[in-house]
Amino acid sequence: MRHSTNRRPITAAAVVPAAVAGSIALLLSAPPATAAEPEHETRVARAPQLAIAGVAVSRVAPATAAAPATYTVQRGDTVFGIAMRYGLRTADVLALNGLTSASIIQPGQVLRLTGSAAAAPAAPATPVAASGTYTVVAGDTLSAIAKRNGVTVQALFAANGLGWSSIIYPGQKLVLPGGASAVPPAAPAAPAAPATPVAASGTYTVVAGDTLSAIAKRNGITVQTLFAANGLGWSSIIYPGQKLALAVAPVAPSPSPAPAPTTPAQEPVPTLDAEQIGHVRLIIGIGRELGVPQRGIAIALGAAMQESWLRNLSWGDRDSRGLFQQRPSAGWGTEAEVQDAARATRVFYGGPSDPNGWNTRGLLDIPGWQDMSFTQAAQAVQISAYPDRYARWETAANTWLATYG
Repeated sequence: MRHSTNRRPITAAAVVPAAVAGSIALLLSAPPATAAEPEHETRVARAPQLAIAGVAVSRVAPATAAAPATYTVQRGDTVFGIAMRYGLRTADVLALNGLTSASIIQPGQVLRLTGSAAAAPAAPATPVAASGTYTVVAGDTLSAIAKRNGVTVQALFAANGLGWSSIIYPGQKLVLPGGASAVPPAAPAAPAAPATPVAASGTYTVVAGDTLSAIAKRNGITVQTLFAANGLGWSSIIYPGQKLALAVAPVAPSPSPAPAPTTPAQEPVPTLDAEQIGHVRLIIGIGRELGVPQRGIAIALGAAMQESWLRNLSWGDRDSRGLFQQRPSAGWGTEAEVQDAARATRVFYGGPSDPNGWNTRGLLDIPGWQDMSFTQAAQAVQISAYPDRYARWETAANTWLATYG
């Protein structure tokens, strides 16, 4: 699982000849997650370059205080705010500390602001002995659970295989570490047999204000059953008018597995309603106006389909809103701005006319995006917790571009 323009004017002293006309090379920051999320990266030493109409132009970043080697998180800090304070790119700080946009930072946590990207945290040599369990309730955080049960956050992480970027949900059971001696590591378990496929029976039509947990409770089924019947997860987005299966029945597995696909599985091209077609045409029109290549417009269409089902949503995960589920707390604009479909589309594309200026990084600001896969390019902008899901809309996005473009 993405402000007003504040790009600096180009001065005559910054202009030098360029080899390729019309190319754009911008390095902007990826957005941080939310308030109290640990994410940091170091800023590029030299100013980003724009190559416009055959002239390479150096874009100078605003002056900021020199970044210290480390920073201790204070109450109320956000990764976005820390990065902006020291003139750093949020995406760089995230990588430097091994964090993601979903990570949570805590007061007293020490973040690195300079140096090379952090390696993935090493697994503990031996697991912590467990003593009891705790069931997560709405509003819980890992640090609050640890404090309430008299254990450290690190011990809670070790006992459950979690980290600062982990997400917990109501009903989840967490192991509480105890004081007994460490248990020797268990021998690697044989891979579990794949679950028996399920077939759905009975449907429910989503209405405004519905949530997956509320639908499951209202219909007397578990959230996991609703997930299994519809191929959903905790990060899935539902929308009014969508039909959900309410029950599952075992289906005999295929006699022989199909050969693994060589390309990502594609969703059937869905039939769009008037609202969705209007947003498709808006995304295409703004892409044409900005001179975005065909493939870049298709990537924008696929990203919007995955994030919002091509609807300008007034709700989403935490403070995510709009076509691209952009987050005000991550610097994408005010709540009203991220729900302005035209502005949100321009911010997704980025480039010299990005309404967010230096605050976020759009598709045109990502070096080499045209050489990336469909899903890699979309993920570079959106920074999703589920990056592989964009690929399934590539066929549909190209179909819409041919139909409505």
